[in-house]
Amino acid sequence: MTHGLTHRLYVDRDSPVHRLPAECKIAAVLSFVLVVVATPPTEYAAFACFALLLVAVTALARVPLRVVVPRLVVETPVVVFALLLPFVAEGRRTEVIGLSLSVSGLLSSWNVVAKATVGVLASILLAATTSQRDLLVGLQRLKVPALVVQIVAFMVRYIDVIADQMARMRLARAARGFVPRGPRSWPVLARSAGALFIRSFERGERVHLAMLSRGYTGALPELSGQRGTLRAWASAAALPLAAVVTLAVSVAR
Repeated sequence: MTHGLTHRLYVDRDSPVHRLPAECKIAAVLSFVLVVVATPPTEYAAFACFALLLVAVTALARVPLRVVVPRLVVETPVVVFALLLPFVAEGRRTEVIGLSLSVSGLLSSWNVVAKATVGVLASILLAATTSQRDLLVGLQRLKVPALVVQIVAFMVRYIDVIADQMARMRLARAARGFVPRGPRSWPVLARSAGALFIRSFERGERVHLAMLSRGYTGALPELSGQRGTLRAWASAAALPLAAVVTLAVSVAR
């Protein structure tokens, strides 16, 4: 089912990062993100170093910045939420360009944006350097529950199918003269969303029946692939270890 499949997020390059086994990269990114989350929001230098570490990984992986930067748009809802915090948070206030903002809200906003951006960037690099099949192999070898692995596999496989269905529905609405303008268009969009859910559910049932007819017993077959050696684990650990050292030096100052 997953043999030979790649996702549009994957950037095919021949680099040391691409050659690392998937389980090593997944563990390294997870450990790195945990260090970032544990960093106090006032350690501004540490966050700058975290960003530089990811820029170095991007260069080592030979992933173009023109590919990475546009994908950061996925965190837009988080950024919008963070921008509202200085206005709604309570406590001591300060004036910035004529606006009365909460000091604690500003700090919380920075904390959310900084950690979300670094975490999303790390995830983007993982997706760009790890094919879909290798990602599933890595999850299996890290002993992630089989049900979770299957959910990830089907989500990645069929998210593009659902996106194509949405595009066809949008084209059909446009062909009938529909232009989304204001609240009056919301009922039409709501009905479209309902129709998309029903079609996706029905497609899922058909896929499940097709899998059962081919011998599916509730678990994916064990996938083969390159296993992580001690050298590979040590190479992957360089990123989280560098983050730990950065945090320790920053806090000790």
